[in-house]
Amino acid sequence: MTPTSKRGAGRRSVATLISGALAAGGIAAAGVSALEPQAASASSHREAPLISGTPQYDNTDVYAFVSPDKPDSTTIVANWIPFEEPAGGPNFFPFAEDAQYDIHIDNNGDAKGDLLFRYTFKTHVKNKKTFLYNTGAVESLDDPDLNVTQTYDLELIKLKKGYEVSKTRVASDVPVAPSNVGKASMPDYKKLRDQAIYKLHNGTQTFAGQADDPFFLDLRVFDLLYGGNLSEVGNDTLKGYNVNSIALQVPTELIAESMHQPIVGIWSTTQRQNARGEYKQVSRLGSPLVNEVVNPIKDKDKFNASEPKDDGQFLKNVTNPELPKLIEAIYKIKAPAEPRNDLVDVFLKGVKGLNQPPYVTPSEQLRLNTSIKPSADPKRLGVLDGDNAGFPNGRRLTDDVIDASLQVVEGELLGAKNDLGDAVDKNDKEFEKSFPYVALPTEGSRGAVAKGEAETRSQLGDALTPAGEDTTLIAASAGVGAAGVLLIGGGLMWWRRRNSAY
Repeated sequence: MTPTSKRGAGRRSVATLISGALAAGGIAAAGVSALEPQAASASSHREAPLISGTPQYDNTDVYAFVSPDKPDSTTIVANWIPFEEPAGGPNFFPFAEDAQYDIHIDNNGDAKGDLLFRYTFKTHVKNKKTFLYNTGAVESLDDPDLNVTQTYDLELIKLKKGYEVSKTRVASDVPVAPSNVGKASMPDYKKLRDQAIYKLHNGTQTFAGQADDPFFLDLRVFDLLYGGNLSEVGNDTLKGYNVNSIALQVPTELIAESMHQPIVGIWSTTQRQNARGEYKQVSRLGSPLVNEVVNPIKDKDKFNASEPKDDGQFLKNVTNPELPKLIEAIYKIKAPAEPRNDLVDVFLKGVKGLNQPPYVTPSEQLRLNTSIKPSADPKRLGVLDGDNAGFPNGRRLTDDVIDASLQVVEGELLGAKNDLGDAVDKNDKEFEKSFPYVALPTEGSRGAVAKGEAETRSQLGDALTPAGEDTTLIAASAGVGAAGVLLIGGGLMWWRRRNSAY
């Protein structure tokens, strides 16, 4: 346990539809006539039976790349809480207070952590007599109308052979960017996002808060294989959903072993506090799609509780994978011969001459060669399209890991050229050009703000504030913006019509 375009235009054959199966990570092998959903879905979005019931602790994706605007630094983005519906109030989406959200660095390839960045969160409530997340329009992170806030501490833990040797708190009480309630409640959300970026003295930057889910793919495979007639493809299933992001940008020299050994392995975990006060690892994620697709159901919870140094127990899942056999049965595309040592390189060791450490111990990590400079013209298929700054050398937000992984699984590295994919080639939102790079989250209110809402909000606030008490507005919906005003106004009109009928 851890201490406390390449060939893009012609992909429209039936094979194009397969990558939903890759992302699903568990099409039933019982037959090809009926496909049923399993515990998994997208890249670690509900990928294992136990963690699917506790989304606050569920890692969704990890990204690691040399910062495009600061090439002497490395950026790591780790996401939690899958499928956040933007309007999912009144509690919205806080980080858990009884969890340790950890980012691990292995800088010598021995499958044991050398550095650990630990985030722990606290929740603060200004007025516990209201159900509201915010009691008015929020203009800043310290706005008194932001009723529920979170802060976090960041610790840097140094390890040797996996054991803790030192611990330093590098940041305390850093504010978290809130969930994006809506346009009336948070009229300038980017301002709030920017205020949540915290800079340390050595050039390190950290951010925690809500963001648009950067993973893009089509998951309609669950609906009897894209609607039952193979016609419904090319829809980004995660469009409009948010996640909770932790982003960390550090000087590369801080995490790399040396100039001569610049390859780092990266993964994230969640440790949850149990009734005895002990922290136990309940979720783990490095490379995308490994626990989802490579591991069968019987191993998924075990993988989430395991460490990279023990990944030899999952080796057969990689060398003898299930997915190519399913594709062959369904689409008659011949599965590559086993054992799949090419997949061992991609998923467990890194590609030799690119991002494989010199004395690597096979283990599941996202491996990044930090000496490779950012590409001026990033290719969505990364290394498969000649762009060595992309997946599987780390993972950028724009990398199409579904198409790239599927093509590798079907033997691209063994000479079996293919153009398989899901017809979703980019995210629905543009990513930011600077840290934290993730796109702004979709807001809870997606329609136009009602005309005159500011004046109406003020009048309602005066009318509903109890006489003689210094309290915030507690009787209107968050911000009493478009949704709140229309709801209250509509209710009054209905009441008047109803009473006029008697």
